[in-house]
Amino acid sequence: MKVLVTGGAGYIGSVAVEELLGAGHEVVVLDNLYQGSAKTLLPDVSFVQGDLADATAVEQAFASNPGIEAVMHFASYTLVGESMKKPELYLRGNLVTGINLMEVAVRHGARRFILSSTANLFGIPGKNPIDESEPIEPGSPYGESKQWLERALAWYERIHGLRYGALRYFNAAGATARLGEHHEPETHIIPLVLSVALGKREKFTIYGDDYPTPDGTCIRDYIHVVDLARAHILTLEALDSGSRTYNLGNGRGYSNLELVETARKVTGHPIPSEMGPRRPGDPAVLVASSDRIRSELGWKPQFSDLETIVGSAWDWHRSHPNGYEG
Repeated sequence: MKVLVTGGAGYIGSVAVEELLGAGHEVVVLDNLYQGSAKTLLPDVSFVQGDLADATAVEQAFASNPGIEAVMHFASYTLVGESMKKPELYLRGNLVTGINLMEVAVRHGARRFILSSTANLFGIPGKNPIDESEPIEPGSPYGESKQWLERALAWYERIHGLRYGALRYFNAAGATARLGEHHEPETHIIPLVLSVALGKREKFTIYGDDYPTPDGTCIRDYIHVVDLARAHILTLEALDSGSRTYNLGNGRGYSNLELVETARKVTGHPIPSEMGPRRPGDPAVLVASSDRIRSELGWKPQFSDLETIVGSAWDWHRSHPNGYEG
């Protein structure tokens, strides 16, 4: 299959590209390099540098790569905190770019679409683990923008026959030997913790130690980025049997304190930490139920142990102390 991957030079998108190529698919990457790096790209990939906000650039990406059959859409503004300060950037930006992509894809005959969605759809959930029946109450404008895109896809299926998969994943983490997580600024917990072990920060701040959890810190579900990418491919290949929505995680949560202790064990570094106040809107527990994709597609995480996930990230960060910049 010939697949267009938006954001294919970014963290999750680049790993998806690597897995798509390994599965025998042909890949076209469309990325504006806002958060991605051209250094992630493999020679077998056709690369188009362009912005999804520019409908003409999207049109040119399809026109210059005829025969695209499917889209994996990773490109997005993704920072929950930023969305609470700049809602228009997310509510307008993520929706407009997604609609541009859907419109052009349909016009060029692509009939499969995988959306990178989010657990932030569920805000503060009523139960854990969270399955697909949990009511959608987005926890931020970022989550709201992803809900709008899911709703838009449902209409594009009804009107244009665009089959889609909406994959709502929890905390993507880990690395491959070649590809890892690097953002500017960095906001994700594992790279931040490991930056202390690398000597880039003096200490790590844990936000809140008075949650109703065993150790008082937030509990999160971490899913290895390779397992995540493989779930995208399984879903893509299943779309002939109908559109589908899946929650993706390991089904097991780890507290912030457990994560820091695991990083200390993996790195051999003391990783000093301090307790800070809660961040507004942080749920105490977010753990996914992935029973649906496990039963329907036979997906099963291969790297579910937290030590393995953190260890893979540590290996990459040690060999790329300045990310893709050095």
